[in-house]
Amino acid sequence: MKIGRSNDKYDLTPTALNHAKAVFFNLNEASLMQKSVEKGEGKIGLGGALLVETGKHTGRSPKDKYIVVDSETRDEIWWEKNGAMKPENFDKLYADISAHMSDKEYFVQDLYASASGTYRFNVRLVNERAWHGLFIRHLLRRPDKMEIDDFVPNFTIINCPSFKADPVSYEVRSETVIAINFAKKVVIVCGTEYAGENKKGVFTLLNYILPKEGVMPMHCSANHGIGDQDEVAIFFGLSGTGKTTLSQDPDRILIGDDEHGWSNQGVFNFEGGCYAKTMNLNADSEPEIFSTMSKFSTVIENMVYDPETLELDYKDDSLTPNMRSAYPLEFINNSSKTGLGGVPKNIIFLTCDAFGVLPPIARLSPEQAIYHFLSGFTSKSPGTERGVTEPEPTFSPCFAAPFLPLRPEIYGEMLKDKIIKFGTNCWLVNTGWTGGPYGVGNRMPIKYTRAVLRAVLNGSLSQTRFITDKNFGFQVPPKIASLNSNLLIPRDTWKDASSYDKQARKLVEMFADNFGKYKGLVDESVLSVAL
Repeated sequence: MKIGRSNDKYDLTPTALNHAKAVFFNLNEASLMQKSVEKGEGKIGLGGALLVETGKHTGRSPKDKYIVVDSETRDEIWWEKNGAMKPENFDKLYADISAHMSDKEYFVQDLYASASGTYRFNVRLVNERAWHGLFIRHLLRRPDKMEIDDFVPNFTIINCPSFKADPVSYEVRSETVIAINFAKKVVIVCGTEYAGENKKGVFTLLNYILPKEGVMPMHCSANHGIGDQDEVAIFFGLSGTGKTTLSQDPDRILIGDDEHGWSNQGVFNFEGGCYAKTMNLNADSEPEIFSTMSKFSTVIENMVYDPETLELDYKDDSLTPNMRSAYPLEFINNSSKTGLGGVPKNIIFLTCDAFGVLPPIARLSPEQAIYHFLSGFTSKSPGTERGVTEPEPTFSPCFAAPFLPLRPEIYGEMLKDKIIKFGTNCWLVNTGWTGGPYGVGNRMPIKYTRAVLRAVLNGSLSQTRFITDKNFGFQVPPKIASLNSNLLIPRDTWKDASSYDKQARKLVEMFADNFGKYKGLVDESVLSVAL
């Protein structure tokens, strides 16, 4: 059992773990799987995947996230979306969790975020669950053997699902808490077994730290053309909009599926793995992701399977629609070895429109791009957050509201500056409904969306004639060569055009009402887009 050298009481070693039954540092994939099975956390599936369940928490708990108020955070944090925690309540929570952790086994992984050496961010993760250690070992980046002995964490994350917080004692909402203390450099996660809190905790830290270094943190996937690292496309979008699926294109090189930074040198992946939704996954439409489901050490969350054959059921959502798999980036054959790319040539904003109003593709001006970026319109997918059981229209600024410690217009201004500086093309892509709203129309065919994106990325769409959409003012192609044009104009896909017009007016008003909160906070040129 390795014991750290620091005497800082928030370093976790030796202070918080010196009474633990055992602390396992940096176990590899095979050892973590063995420990998980021994402890009854999971079961080995086909091909050596690890099958696990997360209990009642099958999605994130954004309303249970808190940031400690201090002299620095008091005037910086976007408090409308981040709960405030008093320093003394954090200290009490830390002390109580430390006592709770005594005489138990813990699994520590020393990992880092950021493929860019300039912006590398070291994280020590202390997990009560062995499979959480495997999950985060996939999702972050692994130091080489020579780096481990001298590893110094910039932050420590403690994840202890068995500790249930007393809401009165810590002045919190529930027994689940995600508490971030920037001054102490510690994150506490308790009362939930959903592993995604680990990865999004790191993302929240980077969203606070990197803007101060001139780097735009982004909730996006990214890829580039084969043999052309400067032909980069980034895909913004919330869970369920297609970030992972659409970026994993066999004809392009995957940089990453969820979190990236944009510096003046280009794009870099924060992570070392992928966290894909598996509901209705099939080998025909998503072959790259499907191929990972039977590979050794893939973590498969909350999927129903045959108890005898261990065959996975991709349609049974009785545990949750938010069934997922976690795997290292190298499981994707055409993934980037470096996690690096040049300056983005194209930005795609993915939205899952449950109203059935938005077109499958629209070209945006820089001002329209920031309008849609700050609006962050989509429909939350079932199961991604607790209580979401059907598509729920929502506005999530920067397509990342749950992970933004700073006000959204700060990120919007950074993105606008980069779009203008580098001349990046911007597009809106609807992966939601067509021919009517949810319950009436149909989900946009994924093959159709892929074909539209192919026209964007190979440059052919730029040569197409565009018309102005009368509702949102962006540019829409009425026809794309070699592609069925029936879906390109949403109004034409509805049986009753007047019903479409009514629905469109409703959505436009929702956009305008939502964007009113930015008055006086963004440029007039962006505000003027709000019709």
